[in-house]
Amino acid sequence: QVQLVESGGGLVQAGGSLRLSCAASGNILRINAMGWYRQAPGKQRELVTTITKGGTTNYADSVKGRFTISRDNAKNTVYLQMNSLKPEDTAVYYCNADVQTTITGWGTVYNYWGQGTQVTVSS
Repeated sequence: QVQLVESGGGLVQAGGSLRLSCAASGNILRINAMGWYRQAPGKQRELVTTITKGGTTNYADSVKGRFTISRDNAKNTVYLQMNSLKPEDTAVYYCNADVQTTITGWGTVYNYWGQGTQVTVSS
């Protein structure tokens, strides 16, 4: 199995910054795309940003210019630098990854989720 563990959430004032990390571990053969999603109370989970193994990124319009995703392939870790935070960024942030495992080999890609980390932005 594969585990994704997020860290770095917390409480911050509007205009502040936070950096989230997500480390993958377990029976990893290869990690393809990784990303961050968020879910605010009473709302559906939404895409924030993704990054391919080669470093191609994609951002939701609401975070463009404020958030930056990056990854360290050697450490199986993805990061989310969040700047100029707004109260509407308040949500539980989830890490996501497409993984080929050492158990099932190159032919199957599984999608994994982290447990989530709370980000609260006060006005």
